[in-house]
Amino acid sequence: MHPARIVFLGTGTSERVPRVTCLTKQPPICAVCIDSQRPGSRNFRRNTSLLIQTADPDGKPVNIVIDAGKSFYEACMEWFPKFGVASLDAVVITHAHADAIAGLDDLRDWTNYSRGTLPVYVRGVDMPTLSKTHFYLVDRAQSTSGGGVARLQFVETDTEPFDVLGVRFTPLPVEHGPGVTSHGYRVGDVCYIPDVSAIPPSTEKRLDGCGVLVLDALRPGRTHGSHLSLEQSVDTARRLRPGRTLLTDMAHDINHEPVNAELARLKESEGLDIQLAYDGLSFETEV
Repeated sequence: MHPARIVFLGTGTSERVPRVTCLTKQPPICAVCIDSQRPGSRNFRRNTSLLIQTADPDGKPVNIVIDAGKSFYEACMEWFPKFGVASLDAVVITHAHADAIAGLDDLRDWTNYSRGTLPVYVRGVDMPTLSKTHFYLVDRAQSTSGGGVARLQFVETDTEPFDVLGVRFTPLPVEHGPGVTSHGYRVGDVCYIPDVSAIPPSTEKRLDGCGVLVLDALRPGRTHGSHLSLEQSVDTARRLRPGRTLLTDMAHDINHEPVNAELARLKESEGLDIQLAYDGLSFETEV
């Protein structure tokens, strides 16, 4: 195990927060989207994405990102300088939806200017989709002339654990709506499950001894076909009893400060440490 830092590059849904239509509505009525424009607001949320900062046995920095969605590059511009990230060494993908893969084209900034190729670990079942949406990245021979196409090395994964630059990733297969699956990943005692509607028993077994559970929590009050609601996420934490739970993948229905205050009461009443994550949140662990 090696010391590591976990950084949330984004904690929002595919639509992100704020929504443009909320800001242009007259009169404005969405308190969360309005507040998200305040400097330092924890209601501002880009697509869910995670950064793992660690080092190899020789002490060389290793930076691994989970998911590169539509707002990935903007997240890197804000958080990489603040956390001293000078390189990107690998990307791990949870599933082939736009909020997880639309930023793959932006990886050209690293492959063209700081390294030769970049490994991208992706489920084998997602490669047919990537071969359509990012055909010129999967097969660079199909790219048009001009411009620097990212040089990506796609490494297919399945449900078995795999190593990325000395870091062990254990897939956490989950449901993500009817007939759709996604992978969370366990790294050390951190279990990251950002896009989930149900966790099968076989995956729950891989969560034993989870120190930090990062879990999807789209919105309160109403269930959703492909995401857990806030209440469902809290119930999941009650059942699994991780050391700490951080909620992510949140829409503009969740107002950070009041909801976080309400969640904090669960620690005293039930011994549950549950809080909302936010863009730029970081914590130390071992991987």
